[in-house]
Amino acid sequence: MAVIEFPQLIARGCGLDVHKDTVVASIKGTGIQEETRTFATFTKDLEALFDWLKSVQITHIAMESTGVYWRPVYYVLENGFEIILVNARHIKNVPGHKTDKKDSEWIAKLLLSGLLRHSFIPEGWVRELRTLLRHRKKLVNERSREKNRLQNILESDRRADANIKLGSVVSDVFSKTGQGIIDLLLDGVTDPIVLSNQAKGSLVNKKQALQQALYGHFTDRHRFMLKLLTETMGALDKLIAQLDQQIELCLTGKQDELALLQTIPGVSRQSAIGIVSEIGIDMSQFTSDKHLASWAGVCPGNNESAGKVRSARTTHGNTYLKTTLIEASWAASHTMNTYLSFKYHKLTQRRGKKKAAMAIAHHILTASYHILRDKLPYKEPAMRAEILIERRKAEIQRLENRVRKLKILASQ
Repeated sequence: MAVIEFPQLIARGCGLDVHKDTVVASIKGTGIQEETRTFATFTKDLEALFDWLKSVQITHIAMESTGVYWRPVYYVLENGFEIILVNARHIKNVPGHKTDKKDSEWIAKLLLSGLLRHSFIPEGWVRELRTLLRHRKKLVNERSREKNRLQNILESDRRADANIKLGSVVSDVFSKTGQGIIDLLLDGVTDPIVLSNQAKGSLVNKKQALQQALYGHFTDRHRFMLKLLTETMGALDKLIAQLDQQIELCLTGKQDELALLQTIPGVSRQSAIGIVSEIGIDMSQFTSDKHLASWAGVCPGNNESAGKVRSARTTHGNTYLKTTLIEASWAASHTMNTYLSFKYHKLTQRRGKKKAAMAIAHHILTASYHILRDKLPYKEPAMRAEILIERRKAEIQRLENRVRKLKILASQ
């Protein structure tokens, strides 16, 4: 069988097979001898790899995005070469007789033929912002877990139930009322009448129910655990505040883009920061809004064979960005007289709430792409919005007429 030779589009290139402790480099191209060398992944060894590739005038490098092992290699080499980071599924070799050397040679061959597609690598400040924001989310989640533990201590400790049913009366245990009661419990006050005097706002009218909920068996051990958990939450609050300061420093000069993103219904400042931290503000790195949606994993996937569509489930995509967009879509669903809100409720009737939220997330990401690309604020589809509002009114009128007829039938 004849071997198919691909045309050479790049003069000199290098394929890297990256591992935790080693990186295998194979060079190919015009005017140089094919050679493969193995380097350790320590910084000095990577700098030696840099010098070797420079000495043979390599211009392009390709490597797999293997876990997190590619990052130190990429950061050392990025300032001297054009690096193509490739999804491992896109360059999978024929199975059998697999070695690190053959893998690196195969990557180099695909690189020279121009058959590799570059993965998205954000700018340096975006990478820093992404690291800070992702760690902030972890701390916020940990704080939420500590709050749940505190509520469990109050209500249903395994060894001795305090049976303080504060959450049954107060919607937010950590509101002003709840926090005031927790502070008194830490000071040793257990009298339900005294504790109920901390009621604020509408809870003033629920003092009797609050007293019943606060009557329990609160011991010194419960007080110790309560103090421990509140101190942990206080420490987490301080760490989150420090991260917020660093995040603001990273966003210096990017306030205009954040303000534009916040013109989208449902997108708060925190959501806007989350979007920017994952995709940056330079949309030229994505060929279109469809490419961005596919990369993020908020659009239907393709799985068709023999004319039959097997599945249209969304791909995994970027989990952090997807989470941020879903949160924004839930917020958009509660806005008044907006296209996104109407679209959400319309899709909910046919597809359910979760699929409707994913569709709105897709709309928000598409709008974000065009806003960041054109530097223009979000513009509600004027004519279409008016039509949708009229349809909404007609639907409400139809439902009211139906209720009226049912009342007439019930009275007969």
